[in-house]
Amino acid sequence: MPGRTGVAGLAGGVLTLALLALAVAAVGLWHLTQGTSGIGVGDLLRHLLGADRPGTGPAIGEILTASRVPRLLAGVVVGIALGVAGALLQSVSRNALASPDTLAVTAGSYFAICLVAALGLSVPLWASGGVAFVGGLLAAGAVLALAGGAGTSTTRLVLAGSAVTMALQAGTSMLLILFEQETTGLYAWGSGSLSQLNLDASLRALPVIALVLAIALLLSRRLDVLGAGDDTAATLGVPVRRTRVLAVLAAVVLTATAVTVAGPLAFVGLGAPVLARLVASRVPALHRHLLLVPAAGLIGALVVLLADATVRAALGATAAASIPTGVPTALLGAVVIVVLARRMRDAGPARRPPEARTGLRSSRRFWIVGGVLLVLLIAVAIGGLLGGSLLLRTGDLLLWIRGDAPTLVSRALGERLPRMSAAVLAGAALALAGGIVQSTVRNPLAEPGLLGITAGAGLGAALVVTTIGGGRPAMIALAVLMGLATFALTALLARQGRGLAPERFVLIGIGVGYGMTALTTFVLLRSNPFDTPRVLTWLSGTTYGRSLADVVPVLVVLVLALPVVLALHREMDLLTIDEDTPQILGVPRERARLVVLALAAVLAAISVVAVGVVGFVGLVAPHLARALVGGRHLRMLPVAMLLGGVLVGVADLLGRMLIAPAQVPAGLLVAVIGAPYFLWLLWRSRA
Repeated sequence: MPGRTGVAGLAGGVLTLALLALAVAAVGLWHLTQGTSGIGVGDLLRHLLGADRPGTGPAIGEILTASRVPRLLAGVVVGIALGVAGALLQSVSRNALASPDTLAVTAGSYFAICLVAALGLSVPLWASGGVAFVGGLLAAGAVLALAGGAGTSTTRLVLAGSAVTMALQAGTSMLLILFEQETTGLYAWGSGSLSQLNLDASLRALPVIALVLAIALLLSRRLDVLGAGDDTAATLGVPVRRTRVLAVLAAVVLTATAVTVAGPLAFVGLGAPVLARLVASRVPALHRHLLLVPAAGLIGALVVLLADATVRAALGATAAASIPTGVPTALLGAVVIVVLARRMRDAGPARRPPEARTGLRSSRRFWIVGGVLLVLLIAVAIGGLLGGSLLLRTGDLLLWIRGDAPTLVSRALGERLPRMSAAVLAGAALALAGGIVQSTVRNPLAEPGLLGITAGAGLGAALVVTTIGGGRPAMIALAVLMGLATFALTALLARQGRGLAPERFVLIGIGVGYGMTALTTFVLLRSNPFDTPRVLTWLSGTTYGRSLADVVPVLVVLVLALPVVLALHREMDLLTIDEDTPQILGVPRERARLVVLALAAVLAAISVVAVGVVGFVGLVAPHLARALVGGRHLRMLPVAMLLGGVLVGVADLLGRMLIAPAQVPAGLLVAVIGAPYFLWLLWRSRA
């Protein structure tokens, strides 16, 4: 009887694979009908049956072979590769949120290809696949090392992957800005595009994918046993370390191949294996990797083709030509992350690094540190006024203050004062928001950028610039509203019973942030292409072209929010400890948490209006402040604000001077500073 049941179950699994293959074929036929030439289902069927209308056969054949079949084959190839890669990564890490995207494999591959293009190196297709492989492998190794190994908690793994991804994306953005001519066309391709000139790329990828898939199937029995735990697998004779290494290498090869063919197609490697495991709950045979791996590959192909065909059908082939397939798949990935975060039990929050622990510091130390930082901030502000493509002296500044400066000096200082003010005030606002977020979610590795608040504010501002229209007041209003809406959505989804689960809040915030970023990409690519570089630079974090009108809203919000936050310092001190202490001492835990997080959302959103989307300030500044003056919020938050102002001010000054007269967005330089610091924190706190 067990044998019959096993055979019956295996037959059910094989039948499921056959049905998935038929679904891919059916969607593929629909996909072939989507295009700009007006070929419909009837024309396609007549061509396949050899019954073309007179004179239409050659034209249909040329369209299919030159455009639609290459696009279809690319979708199938990339979908299978990413689906299998995600299944392997999730199995070896025993983590449903592991994927080529959350482990930064995709970002590493894309960065490596952009680096080669920026350096002007001409490499053949097979060599570009090798470049992508090396980049993806290094990124995955960094994430796993920083997170503390493949068996680490979900929160740590996703935080490490998000940090490495943000750092690589900042590097990629810098390459795209600094080497605009050499990297022409890589931005749209960087969102994942199935547009193909011919079949060559897909046909070259097929043998690689087939070989790696065969290796994955040979590892299937080991992966089945590995699911029971490392100790059990080792007892049963499975070489755990070697199996993990082979599976990760196979996943990286598949991801690099997919990136080479179609660019970084987001989150197919996350969604496809998750859907395959959902199917496995109905068809138990699919729990066996011999069937699960090909099922994930077929579902990946199905997801890619459905996403591409649906966008083309919904928007029209002409309008959809500017929308990469990676945009809808990124939205799918965001939904999957949120759903999984709500359902799963996290293995534990990121352990607090030694430097982040609440320490006792004297009030004398606080005043000394505060005074030093205030002097440093003033020095940075003066340096920001004097530095740039035109170097000035302090005498020029004094003449300008008296109104006797030459026209050239007056013009330079008139431009620099608003942007340096915007940098300093936005840095202070981001640092204050970061300190609030870290305390209330009890995770020193969290910050507004990782929780999606700045991404939501960025979407609101991009909508005003590209779609809705309106001046600065409209941009401020919608950016703040979208930032608050993003926070409200994250808080609503993260609620557990009557309370807010801090670890879940972090994961859901990351998922919502991915969704907002995908929508921003969609808005940008649908807008006037002449607006896109300007908005992209702004989204990278820049103070270019700022006026005093951009500074005033940030100053007003800071003046209003700071007294409220400092008045709640005792509540935040208690929230940092645990969930029970505030209630024992009579503090309304949830109300206090929601109030201060709402203030953090407003601060982060208003900073986006002033300097664009700048990450890592809300992480680095509060952490350094905590190390300098201790964890009491009455002292830590003012020091964090000073540090944030210094950090963004220095980044703005360097961005204007490094490649003058050209400029590097301040947000990218902050990421260059902040990302290594974040990674160092993860390394220090690894299990």
